[in-house]
Amino acid sequence: MKDDQLPPGRRALLRGAAVAGLAATTGCVGAERAGAPGRTASPAAGPGALRARKPSAYRLRPMTGHGPRRAAPARPAVRRAPILRLPGRARAMVLTFDDGPDPRYTPAILRTLRRYDARAMFFVCGEMAAESPDLLRQMADDGHVIGNHTWSHPLLPGLGRAAIHEQMERTCEVVERTVGTPPLWFRAPYGAWNRAAFHLGAELGMEPLAWTVDTLDWRTPGTGTIVQRVLNGAGPGVVVLSHDAGGDRTQSVHALDAYLPALLDAGFHLTVPSRHRV
Repeated sequence: MKDDQLPPGRRALLRGAAVAGLAATTGCVGAERAGAPGRTASPAAGPGALRARKPSAYRLRPMTGHGPRRAAPARPAVRRAPILRLPGRARAMVLTFDDGPDPRYTPAILRTLRRYDARAMFFVCGEMAAESPDLLRQMADDGHVIGNHTWSHPLLPGLGRAAIHEQMERTCEVVERTVGTPPLWFRAPYGAWNRAAFHLGAELGMEPLAWTVDTLDWRTPGTGTIVQRVLNGAGPGVVVLSHDAGGDRTQSVHALDAYLPALLDAGFHLTVPSRHRV
């Protein structure tokens, strides 16, 4: 998403409506609190022993439209609600960043994650990904997961089924064309899910992932406030929502520099999810 498409009041209303709708049908899972993180930085924790980075597999695969056609991703079951938190080993958390990639902010986030050997998820908008393919390749090379956040960040309940499918499919295509594999995860803009989004996402081989802790960084509440929201909400299986585009994300960049080493020092593993464990 290139810029915030709705004024703050309207966007807050939409987020509140989405949360209320989800709570009415499924019940929202609250964030669990962990003990206060320590102050001393420690070596990064992550999914297994990390090797020196090497060119990602996309460099060895044919691009879309060249060579034999690959099989579509395995189709998951159609869910009635998005996944809010993830199972896994104790004290594992997932950091997610929406709306990018944005050359003003995404490179700094990637550098911080690389410094601590941490992995994250990036839910990209297709129009942004098409303009910054090198940033998608950096994500893939560093072992991050690239998810689908539609093409232009529309409010899905206001679209017809065909338009929603186009928003999702175009983004799948640009991701696969750039890094060699299509996204396996999907997130609805504004957290506004509907039945068509769940069905079409599953048809395209994607699982729906929401979040447990919302930093509300799009409101630019201050770097310290963002940091405290992450640390206060830290817990096993927690999924943290932040943004790397859609507005001025300077506070989000600076907050990551503070809360990432604090989480690692407290013994949390910043990891990415496995489709086989949800």
